[in-house]
Amino acid sequence: MKRNFMDAVVHRRSYYALNNNRLVDEAQVCEIVKKTLETAPSPFNIQSARIVVLGYSAHLEFWDIVEHSLRQVVPEERFVATRDKLHTSFRSGCGTILFYEDMAAHESLRQQFPLYADKVESFALQSSGMHQFIIWTALEDLGYGASLQHYNPIVDEAVSRRWSLPATWQLIAQMPYGTPLHIPADRVQTSPADERMWIF
Repeated sequence: MKRNFMDAVVHRRSYYALNNNRLVDEAQVCEIVKKTLETAPSPFNIQSARIVVLGYSAHLEFWDIVEHSLRQVVPEERFVATRDKLHTSFRSGCGTILFYEDMAAHESLRQQFPLYADKVESFALQSSGMHQFIIWTALEDLGYGASLQHYNPIVDEAVSRRWSLPATWQLIAQMPYGTPLHIPADRVQTSPADERMWIF
């Protein structure tokens, strides 16, 4: 679709009704992730973001892990609704992107800059958010819909074990994506932008 930058930013939404129709080759999604890792800023250029791209079969397996993990903690009377949400909003897409932070890189930065030791995680999470936003917006520019989910830490151990991820990687967020089935409702401004912006 190739919108200009601000149009792409405005167009980005949370899509919860997806199907698994692939609009582009999976390599294009991987290229977006690679470019994001190469260009998104990070504190002191720490480059602590780690991203796992799950193609369709791995994506299905990931959401099976989520479902199994939630079954252990969600009360039985609420589980059917939880399972339905997983299947119609997340698993129904065509892929998932997992966002991690390498805690070994955080520790290295603490050692190098002890003055900022207590701020490293906060700084790195700001960088992670930028990685998430860039990829989310770029996926929508391809025609996909996506949302950002947080089933961590419930699924962390099982996911790390399944894909043999380094022990120092900490899961931050999950982004299922697919072809949107409908347009979300208009945004609601709970606090007008003019009240959240001061100009001097």
